[in-house]
Amino acid sequence: MSEGKLAILVGGGPAPGINSVIGAATIRCRLAGVDVLGVRDGFEHIMRGDTEAVAPLLIDEVSRIHFRGGSILGISRANPTKDAGLLEACVQALARLGVDKLMTIGGDDTAFSALRLESVASGRLRVAHVPKTIDNDLDLPPNIDTFGFQTARAVGADLVKNLMVDAFTTHRWYFVITMGRKAGHLALGIGKAAGATLTLIPEEFGDGRFSLGALVDILAGAIIKRLADGREDGVAVIAEGVVLGLESQDLAGIENVERDEHGNVRIAEIDLGDLLKRRVRARLAALGVKSTVVAKDIGYELRCADPVPYDMEYTRDLGYCAAQFLLDGGNAAMISLQGGHFVPVPFATMLDASSGRARVRLVDVASTRYKIARRYMIRLRKADFEDAAALSALAKVAKLEAGEFGRQFEYVTEDEPGPLLFVGG
Repeated sequence: MSEGKLAILVGGGPAPGINSVIGAATIRCRLAGVDVLGVRDGFEHIMRGDTEAVAPLLIDEVSRIHFRGGSILGISRANPTKDAGLLEACVQALARLGVDKLMTIGGDDTAFSALRLESVASGRLRVAHVPKTIDNDLDLPPNIDTFGFQTARAVGADLVKNLMVDAFTTHRWYFVITMGRKAGHLALGIGKAAGATLTLIPEEFGDGRFSLGALVDILAGAIIKRLADGREDGVAVIAEGVVLGLESQDLAGIENVERDEHGNVRIAEIDLGDLLKRRVRARLAALGVKSTVVAKDIGYELRCADPVPYDMEYTRDLGYCAAQFLLDGGNAAMISLQGGHFVPVPFATMLDASSGRARVRLVDVASTRYKIARRYMIRLRKADFEDAAALSALAKVAKLEAGEFGRQFEYVTEDEPGPLLFVGG
């Protein structure tokens, strides 16, 4: 075997395709005569200098793992950037193992850990990061997905399709909460693909805080509009990250909610679906409107699914590219494929100047794609308040005068995207 070894570790949450990256990178390096070590549980053990959870990876062990979800190396959110000593312990632990090349697989937090680790190593360790997250929110070009997103969207859309049939059959509404801490790519992708009644994402509310009452009125307004059209059913897909934009008075006690190693609120500890269900039912009941609402969280069902062929192929290519990049002497870059070509994204370009953290890619609410999504949705629109007949029908369901219905609900249309003009715009 040639001098030096490659180590592979996985951080953050699961995403379909992790095993494909591990398998492809292992095979490429082994064929080049380079030993490969698998580091279990992300940074959890090596940031404390513990190398007991490190073991060789062999071609026979990994040649068929690309079919399976999950991670053969486990995963963790352990954060070595909390202390420079933890980063140095990682470097020294890997050095004792003869490792001079490290491939990390993860989302924005793991990308930041990789960036900081490479800096502290000061040439002792070359690092490449493979972007993984079903949230699709790493700072790649708009047309480049993070791996796992397409599989999660496919599984999520199938689940929502089934819930839509159940909603129609049983005359009820489902509030479906999806993952998406900082960005609404997954919720929007699922909702638009499945044809959900409406989708709510953090980006539609801009950079400022917004009230829980506004979320409730958007959802209650959609239910009223469906009833005015003669339908009692619907499915709303809601990105979990909207909870982080709510005004502080709406989330009294959130400071006591558990946080992960990177300081992020564990959104799963906040039952957003139940909160919205109760508040919407109370809002409708106050108007004399009857509706059955069920909250459903589909986050964990998506992230360890077996990858779809797109993600299997994509992740095998990413694993190959990461391994070859490091074998060729590359360092300090996130691995990407753009237009079918390998493009390294230097760590230095990944940081947000204001926060010092890895940048996050948000849904572009000014894009044609998002504007079309809004037009597919059944929710209150400005046109509903400009058409006397439509307004009268809505007010009748809510048992209000038209003017009063407008006073209570028209504000939720203020941020509606402008018209789509394809000719002469």
